[in-house]
Amino acid sequence: MEPPQIHNPGGETPRNPPETGNRSSIPTPSHVVQTVKQNLVFRSKWAELNGAMGDLGTYIPIVLALTLAKNLDLGTTLIFNGVYNFVTGAIYGVPMPVQPMKSIAAVAISNPTFGIPEVMAAGICTGAILFFLGATGLMKLVYKFIPISVVRGIQLAQGLSFAMTAVKYIRNVQNFSKSKTAGERPWIGLDGLLLALICACFIVIVNGSGEETDEDQIINDRRADTNSTSRWRKLRKIISSLPSAFIIFLLGIVLAFVRGPNVVKGFEFGPSSMKIIKISNQAWKDGFVKGTIPQLPLSILNSVIAVCKLSTDLFPDKEVSATSVSITVGLMNLIGCWFGAMPTCHGAGGLAGQYKFGGRTGGSVALLGVAKLVLGLVLGSSLVKILDEFPVGVLGVLLLFAGIELAMCSRDVNSKEEAFVMLICTAVSLVGSSAALGFLCGMVVHLLLRLRKMGEGQRSCSTFWFHRN
Repeated sequence: MEPPQIHNPGGETPRNPPETGNRSSIPTPSHVVQTVKQNLVFRSKWAELNGAMGDLGTYIPIVLALTLAKNLDLGTTLIFNGVYNFVTGAIYGVPMPVQPMKSIAAVAISNPTFGIPEVMAAGICTGAILFFLGATGLMKLVYKFIPISVVRGIQLAQGLSFAMTAVKYIRNVQNFSKSKTAGERPWIGLDGLLLALICACFIVIVNGSGEETDEDQIINDRRADTNSTSRWRKLRKIISSLPSAFIIFLLGIVLAFVRGPNVVKGFEFGPSSMKIIKISNQAWKDGFVKGTIPQLPLSILNSVIAVCKLSTDLFPDKEVSATSVSITVGLMNLIGCWFGAMPTCHGAGGLAGQYKFGGRTGGSVALLGVAKLVLGLVLGSSLVKILDEFPVGVLGVLLLFAGIELAMCSRDVNSKEEAFVMLICTAVSLVGSSAALGFLCGMVVHLLLRLRKMGEGQRSCSTFWFHRN
């Protein structure tokens, strides 16, 4: 793992730093402690708390489905995921998410013979490959090789995929244990369509379309000065400071207890008993073939490449390298999967969602990690009783805005050529349900356009030489 970078507050790095007698580049313990403190600081307590909720629309449905369908150890997963959240927040200083590996989860839910040993084998194999790519520096080469238009295509496809899944959660009743819909959602009820629409409108009123630029803020302030009173400006400031995602999540918890008042009787206090998962030779084979192979392209593209590009866009003053991200994803799975924790990765969608709702530092995900750790230690796997009663439509609302935020990252594509490559990559990814296939088509189109330009350049040079002579 790459050591944390110490940035010069003056904005420029001195070419010849003063001699200290120790020319080692290894940071001292005091520097590491200081960097961790800076990475975990809260810029705004409510904003960071709100940002911590931004990834739950993706996290809860997948973990709940695996717990109900495959008896995933929820308590152990929460404990390890909590530690992952805290450590990545301390290392990177940005709201780096910890998400379940979606392709492995999808295979496990849809395949009756793909059990927990196969899931953990797939996670360990995926983690080992990512750790190797990061430790050898190969992931850095991959990061530099992939053009931005292809990355934006993957981000747009992933964001739209999240958004479309969210609309399904909102419109239809979900059976997570079978990964199927169970009819249209009724309008009225504690998990009705009307409730989801009210939550969506509340988020739009509070958060708007996202963070305003300084220019937009100045224009709005001028309009407020000429067309409204200072009282309205103060009211708008109060509304925009509300932790919308946190309020909606608390509402979901309250409704979960109302929908299932007997869930309290099933609580068993204390953590789950951890044990090493026994993985047979056949489980290793099935895990690698059915789980690792389809998951690996998604992990490389969305969990490493796309998340690094997005982090650079959102936090240009924070250096998040593909090498370190690949190593942290690898280590998470090489450690936790042996004990039955769900295979996890970072994800551009989770980062976009946490940024959308106010997460700006590592303190946001560190706070979420502490909450997961406490819940895993206190309630263990009995927490699934609450999650099973949580309104799915409310989760769909959180996932919807996380997906839209990720898709909006593609708005910086200006040239027609880049937009052409991006949209082909997106279309193939969505229709083929494969980020790997979309990536391959995007790269082929990008290379063909480059070859076409080279041909035009050679023809222009030949025409110029002919007329000159």
